[in-house]
Amino acid sequence: MTKKNQFWKGMLLGALAGGALSLLDKHTRQIMKENVQKTSSKVSYIVRHPGETAGKLRSTFEQVSEDISYLVDKVEELRELTPQVTEIVKETKDSFSKSEEEELLKEVRVED
Repeated sequence: MTKKNQFWKGMLLGALAGGALSLLDKHTRQIMKENVQKTSSKVSYIVRHPGETAGKLRSTFEQVSEDISYLVDKVEELRELTPQVTEIVKETKDSFSKSEEEELLKEVRVED
């Protein structure tokens, strides 16, 4: 005789028992009733108008695809620009460093 793992069965039964106990509260029952009604009306609308729902899903998917493509392009641009920006920053730093060195040398010469 094999023993089955009772974990998931116990989890399901516990969740059902907890849900049933929470429905003893009147306010919770009312909210759940409203939520079930909203959900069932949305599901029935989708079932009655599958073409419209598919169209909305298709347009949403296309928009997300366009957004992802745009982001990929921007990331690629950043990859290309990063070495250039790094070089400009290095040149600017070197330029300022040389200017500061020259100023210090001038001050030292003047003091002598």
